Amino acid sequence: MLGGQKYSLKEKKEKALKFIESVTENADVVQQRVLSEILAANAHVEYLQRHGLNGHTDRETFKKLMPVITYDHIQPDINRIANGDTSQILCSKPISEFLTSSGTSGGERKLMPTIEEELERSSLIYSLLMPVMSQYVPELETGKGMYFLFVKSEAKTPGGLVARPALTSYYKSSHFKQRPYDPYTNYTSPNETILCPDSYQSMYSQLLCGLCQNNEVLRVGAVFASGFIRAIRFLENHWPILCKDIESGTLNSQITDPSVRESVSKILKPDPKLAGFIATECGKKSWQGIITRLWTNTKYVDVIVTGTMSQYIPTLDFYSNGLPLVCTMYASSECYFGVNLNPMCKPSEVSYTLIPTMCYFEFLPVNKNNGVSSDSVVSVPESLNEQEQLQLVDLVDVKLGQEYELVVTTYAGLYRYRVGDLLRVAGFKNKAPQFNFICRKNVVLSIDSDKTDEAELQNAVKNAVTHLVPFDAIVGEYTSYADTSTIPGHYVLFWELSLNGSTPIPPSVFEDCCLAIEESLNSVYRQGRASDKSIGPLEIKIVEAGTFDKLMDYAISLGASINQYKTPRCVKFAPIVELLNSRVVSNYFSPNCPKWVPGHKQWCKNHD
Repeated sequence: MLGGQKYSLKEKKEKALKFIESVTENADVVQQRVLSEILAANAHVEYLQRHGLNGHTDRETFKKLMPVITYDHIQPDINRIANGDTSQILCSKPISEFLTSSGTSGGERKLMPTIEEELERSSLIYSLLMPVMSQYVPELETGKGMYFLFVKSEAKTPGGLVARPALTSYYKSSHFKQRPYDPYTNYTSPNETILCPDSYQSMYSQLLCGLCQNNEVLRVGAVFASGFIRAIRFLENHWPILCKDIESGTLNSQITDPSVRESVSKILKPDPKLAGFIATECGKKSWQGIITRLWTNTKYVDVIVTGTMSQYIPTLDFYSNGLPLVCTMYASSECYFGVNLNPMCKPSEVSYTLIPTMCYFEFLPVNKNNGVSSDSVVSVPESLNEQEQLQLVDLVDVKLGQEYELVVTTYAGLYRYRVGDLLRVAGFKNKAPQFNFICRKNVVLSIDSDKTDEAELQNAVKNAVTHLVPFDAIVGEYTSYADTSTIPGHYVLFWELSLNGSTPIPPSVFEDCCLAIEESLNSVYRQGRASDKSIGPLEIKIVEAGTFDKLMDYAISLGASINQYKTPRCVKFAPIVELLNSRVVSNYFSPNCPKWVPGHKQWCKNHD
């Protein structure tokens, strides 16, 4: 039997690697077929008819007639579907649910339509990951992965469709729950612990199961670096009671979910020796290398550390003793896109090969203005004129070193949709390009899956400063910073005040300002604060008068033009953060969590 399993595993691996070779070698042919399949299947949908496509499935007509769009263009169509219109608006197949994006529109999560068969495409991407990985790290099939995976809350649209994040949708699907036994997807966490909606019970039980099976663990991870670090912090705070459970073989009474208790009881057995070992390691003064100390056979940490997640690399290196940090795949709510074919590379060199069968890819060249500093936010025009629409290039026509914005046409009803990700061509696998993920456009602050842009931050500050009016004070200048030195990380705003009144401003007023900012931010941020606990309380730091002049002097000393200098609304460059911190006179934190409810505000109003 074992020999047979080995053989089928080898066969599976060869099949996956052959598939990658084939689709990358014939990337353009595959892309033409994908576009033609999408357009033929959806020839009669209202959206394509509206633009006069009339059943054409060729690339030239498609590019000539179909506009390049953002979410705002299709929001009226999305709203119709959300409100229960089942006619073929965007897609000929029924929309099975909405995947909620971490990007927002009007402060609410964007809703991406999806269809049942998309789960097969996402499962395909997952099936490629371990065959690729096993080329670099042998014998992974002999042990387990300790992955901290979580479901998030979901809501129903007025028309009755479920709206939830893409990963929650995948974990709740039969593709994940009823996956056939595969040594590559053999996790320490039972499904019931992953699917538990209570984040405390889920984290506690997953950590407990990971500790009980510590000798079997060969790889550890989470989706994002921030989530993995939160698991380590949870262990720091709760190891004494976890050890007590392991010593006695009984699960803590705080864990009340019956399915979780049942699944954990199959793993948890009294083990005083293991409990003692864990207590000794966790009780040591330094937690450096705690991953390799507790899970001694771990070969790598599997987390996303590209884009804004790169800010967590030093913390991960500290806890893991410098284990390789592996980014395996690239996906979003719109679609699963590609895989990293060189997973053991350095985080700064990660590139993703887009798999040509996933959707039809196009690329909008991004012309960066000269003199853009590393702290600036890349901004791309929201709507394109005809000339700009003609600049889009196909997958096989991108140029090495050039930066592009990703545009996709999916099987689920998005046509020439701008995802908002900026990518740089790093190389090629056969005919298919490999891309470095640069950033999400227009994002200034991000801790977890939240994305706050400059306009939103500006509006939030404007709402907060009304609390200062009775004291005849105004915020003369401000900037912001995503502080990841705390776990969880939190937003910091540096304010320089102009004080005209003589009444001192009490601390409670600044705390009210903190909360007012949080209440003004988008629902993804507020969910992270109030429900997921993945973001800490917002902090305002008041700096001495003249601080922002010093900031300008420093920028000019580095070569900025005095005529073009604008106060950056977000800072990342360590010396600038240090300069600001050295001039802080007082600081204040948000006293409460901002209000948040699952689903869009207008749906809740409809229910009232």
